[in-house]
Amino acid sequence: MKGVFITGTDTGVGKTVVAAALMHRYRHLGRLRYWKPIQTGIEQDDDTATVRYLGSCREGELHTAGIRLREPLAPYLAAQRNGTPIGLAQVTKLAAGEDASHRWAVEGAGGALVPINDSQMMTDLMTALAMPVLIATRSSLGTINHTLLTLEALRGRNLSVAGVVMIGEKNAKNREAIEHYGAAPVLGEMPHFSSLTPETLNLWAASSFDREGRLETHLQ
Repeated sequence: MKGVFITGTDTGVGKTVVAAALMHRYRHLGRLRYWKPIQTGIEQDDDTATVRYLGSCREGELHTAGIRLREPLAPYLAAQRNGTPIGLAQVTKLAAGEDASHRWAVEGAGGALVPINDSQMMTDLMTALAMPVLIATRSSLGTINHTLLTLEALRGRNLSVAGVVMIGEKNAKNREAIEHYGAAPVLGEMPHFSSLTPETLNLWAASSFDREGRLETHLQ
């Protein structure tokens, strides 16, 4: 599988909106598909449906197979309570047989070190898929620590970092710190939209997301 894996520094930071923006930004390359392998709290949130709407996705741009768990908890706990333990082999089989020409925007559940089961974490899924990781982080106070910790966790497991997207009010000092101390490019600063629609997201993606086209090499 080729593409990027989208993780966050926190639950609810904005990974799904970043994934939808990625669909807008790189749809022109063709063959791009979104996939959420593990979704918890499915009765409250359906990230695939959100990306379908915000990313203006056609059916062929969504891979809908996945582990879907009712309670809004960490995957390992939601799976335990549902009586359906999750294993990496089980997850990766959900994309087996897909056309090798596809390029993927894969969204994780929670952050990098969220447990999937008793012995494996989200970073193990990233390793199994062998994709560079795009980090969604907040722009506000605390983001330097959270982002650097995430970068350290990824690099400590020999995972490649594709870049960072900061979400919220622009903060030049925090951006500078992440790029300097984290040695990672900030590929976009996404605002909290007063009206979040496919149109407003598409406009932002076209004008402000990954202007230098760094992600294109992973999606070709």
